Amino acid sequence: MAVDESCPVCRTAEIVCGKWTLLLIRDLADGQSRFCELERSLNGISPRTLSLRLRALEEEGIVARQTYAEVPPRVEYALTAKGEALLPIVDSMRSYGERWLALECGGDGEADLASAPVAVA
Repeated sequence: MAVDESCPVCRTAEIVCGKWTLLLIRDLADGQSRFCELERSLNGISPRTLSLRLRALEEEGIVARQTYAEVPPRVEYALTAKGEALLPIVDSMRSYGERWLALECGGDGEADLASAPVAVA
């Protein structure tokens, strides 16, 4: 399925809907992280997948990679301004999950209202 290049929603979805992408952005929202820190925080991601996702985000200009000439070499990743502009999407998803999916996770949010019939006047 081809992406509609004239639609900003389609183009954004093409970038952020990759598996692990929004979770990487969430984790990098707090600042720089090393590869091993990201790998630990994203339980279940393989090193190869993490490497591929980071490389793709770097190519999109969302993540910046900083390499330090040390022994052993140190590499850190951080969001660029373009990446930070995606944080409201992550925040909105967090708010939605807390409000509408809290019951499914054992909380006491408004998720029960989602299945209630809507009154039409």
